[in-house]
Amino acid sequence: GGSSGTTLSIATAWTGEWFLPFFQITALYFVVDLLWVALVPKCVKSPATIVQHHIATICYILIPYYYPFVRWVMGACMSVEVNTWCLIARRVFNKQGLPPWILNLPLGVSIRIKLISVLFYTSWILIRIVLYPVIWVVLFALWKEYSIEVGTGWNVLAIALPLHTVFCALNINWTFDLLLSKIRYWRKGGKEKIDKGL
Repeated sequence: GGSSGTTLSIATAWTGEWFLPFFQITALYFVVDLLWVALVPKCVKSPATIVQHHIATICYILIPYYYPFVRWVMGACMSVEVNTWCLIARRVFNKQGLPPWILNLPLGVSIRIKLISVLFYTSWILIRIVLYPVIWVVLFALWKEYSIEVGTGWNVLAIALPLHTVFCALNINWTFDLLLSKIRYWRKGGKEKIDKGL
């Protein structure tokens, strides 16, 4: 509460009076990151994919801006940025690409690398592999329901579904790449740097 009648909660951050600042910060974040990747492409492994991803994301977030009944989807989808920040932390705090489970690291370094790795893999699985497909299923059900309501299957959710499908496909592709990098590392007996992702 408060004297202005403002209520702060996760739900209102995604759907209520806090949606506009949430939308604006999200849009700014993706525009700035898009410009950064375009100007400094070596900052990521696959700049073309990230540029396309960011353009699709900017288009995708326009849907909840204009259609408030799906604003919760934007909040749920943006939770993936927790994983992205864990990925960035892996790069910043483990520049040598040390495997997190080796035993002969100094204690502070070992705990930091292990904690970041646990957070990275946990958020990867929960958000990219579990949450995103669940959102797709819910969006599909919403599309069917909304199609009946508006009298046509060609509606805003018919645009949201293919966009979300692209994000699910990217998550599957990136998961496959991540797994392949781990398999290569294990096959070489830990002799090469661990791939730190995207």
